[in-house]
Amino acid sequence: MAVDITKFRAAAGRKKKKLTLFLEKFDQLVPPGLHKMVAKADAEVWQEINCTECANCCKTMTPIFTPSDVKRIAGHLEMSVPDFKKKYLKVEDETGSVVIKSQPCPFLKRNKCSIYDVRPADCAQFPHHHKKPFDDYNETFRNNLIHCPATLLLVEKLEKTITSEFEF
Repeated sequence: MAVDITKFRAAAGRKKKKLTLFLEKFDQLVPPGLHKMVAKADAEVWQEINCTECANCCKTMTPIFTPSDVKRIAGHLEMSVPDFKKKYLKVEDETGSVVIKSQPCPFLKRNKCSIYDVRPADCAQFPHHHKKPFDDYNETFRNNLIHCPATLLLVEKLEKTITSEFEF
């Protein structure tokens, strides 16, 4: 299904507070079988969402580049590491993380990653639905609600399942 980014952003804005409160409950209580519920909901999400029709993460976020990411991507682009860093990267003052200088990502071409095979590990792992235990990554999912339609849909599905099956 194609993702309408304008509609997604509006929906995410409306739903963020409610879904954030839902996710925060995992800090106090984790329903039994959460891992299985996440796996089921995640499988359903990917039947409905196609990242290459969205690419909102590449338009609104930046991955953290590890030293091995930098070396691999610079080599792929036939650039020296210092030249690659100078052209594309900066160090965040607050965190010290190495990130892209500008948004959207300069490697995004027609909603596709032009360095997909060598993309940063952070990109390859996004939207992090596979991280375990799920409840240890509440902050990640709260932050991604407004950036990723798949995360918004996953949390909506979990909220519906859990609130219908448990006193939560």
